[in-house]
Amino acid sequence: MIADRPPFPVIPRAPGLRPALEALAGRRVTAVALVDQALEAAQASKRDLRAFAAIDRDGALAGAAESDRRYAQGRQRPLEGLPIGVKDLIDTRGVETSYGSAAYMGHVPSADADIVRTLAERGAIPIGKTATHEFAWGVTTASATFGDTLNPWDRTHIPGGSSGGAAAAIACGTVAAGLGTDTGGSVRIPAALCGVVGFKPTFGALPTRGIFPLAPTLDHPGFLGATVDDVAMLAAAFDIDMPQHAASASMRLGVAREIAPVPLGAEVAGAFDAAVASLDQAFACTSIDAPGLFDGVFEAFAHIVLAEGGVEHFRRNDADRIAAHYGRETIERLERARTLTLGDYARAQQTRRDFTARLHRAMSVLDYLVLPTCPCTAPRVGQASIDIGTWSGTVREALMTYTAPFNVAGFPALSIPLPARDTRLPVGLQIVAKPGRDGALLQIAQQIERLLHAGASTTYPPTTRSTP
Repeated sequence: MIADRPPFPVIPRAPGLRPALEALAGRRVTAVALVDQALEAAQASKRDLRAFAAIDRDGALAGAAESDRRYAQGRQRPLEGLPIGVKDLIDTRGVETSYGSAAYMGHVPSADADIVRTLAERGAIPIGKTATHEFAWGVTTASATFGDTLNPWDRTHIPGGSSGGAAAAIACGTVAAGLGTDTGGSVRIPAALCGVVGFKPTFGALPTRGIFPLAPTLDHPGFLGATVDDVAMLAAAFDIDMPQHAASASMRLGVAREIAPVPLGAEVAGAFDAAVASLDQAFACTSIDAPGLFDGVFEAFAHIVLAEGGVEHFRRNDADRIAAHYGRETIERLERARTLTLGDYARAQQTRRDFTARLHRAMSVLDYLVLPTCPCTAPRVGQASIDIGTWSGTVREALMTYTAPFNVAGFPALSIPLPARDTRLPVGLQIVAKPGRDGALLQIAQQIERLLHAGASTTYPPTTRSTP
């Protein structure tokens, strides 16, 4: 049984990016030692969680040695020597990148994706490729080819997807941060289910060249980290900077407790309501009164993904290659894509325009929107459907109903973990800002993180705690 597996060997957790950078600059640790520790932890999380698809030991240690030379010469760059993970959907030069699919096993890109190159040029060191759902087209990071990625809080549960490998690796302390992608929640969902931070900036804020597309008008590269500060340090490499001044108490936070038709599970409702009660003491919180705000948006999202995903795959591979090498789930989605008409796609885009206009109007009297990231905690491995109250539906609909709207509209959104209450598995709080307010979103997220976790002890997955 998965649950009966022995715990991980005790490997120290990766320090946060900022403490690690300070230790490196103060010569209290070498980049080689820091990266070697991350590589050892990556091997353990690859074996026990299937959090990694590939580990680049030689490349990472060579990069660490170069970082140590730069520190010795006083030429260190802003992220010098910091180990990170890179989702297997994102190209890395000289490192196998399979996009989570048997169809691309053995594929080794000749160039880094733009987002990887930018971080590497600032000194960050990718240690390997974190697992993804095949072509990022799913929310569980399950794979019949490579094995399911598991949630470090309970290995009988999923980590979420499609950036589930990155979230699992960060939650168990392998790395403090990494790169993911988010088309309908694929950074924020695993962040919520694994108790880490996931940030999707405004659509178009980050480069997508070198990332296998799912639905190009919805795809957002993003960052995952143990804390908001870890995410913010990577975002700063792309000129997404937090304002110098703190968000004032007059900031207006709109509270959207539920998105129909999916209600909140009891664990999520309790954690969310407690968080809102705390926020109401620090900010001007008001319940959103916008009937019909989210009407039709999930169906429109689903049609856009099918149409654009179908175009991407049908233009890259012929039917025989798809049938021979793609997973059953992806093939079934492509078969559904064949049934869509141009009229279906046009109607979905009109719904998108209508929803985006409604969201802009709703946000015109708000600074931020807060809502649950997901209406439930992590489902079990292999679970196909979920019941919440009187509602019953697929795991995909349950997990994406609260996140996908902000891909459709292109608004920046971020998930932070809520303090542990009576829940055995993590719960996430989602914060949404207006387009272009990415740095300000990071700032208020950090303030909310500190407010909600003030006085609370840091908790980690039970199988990965280090000895004092």
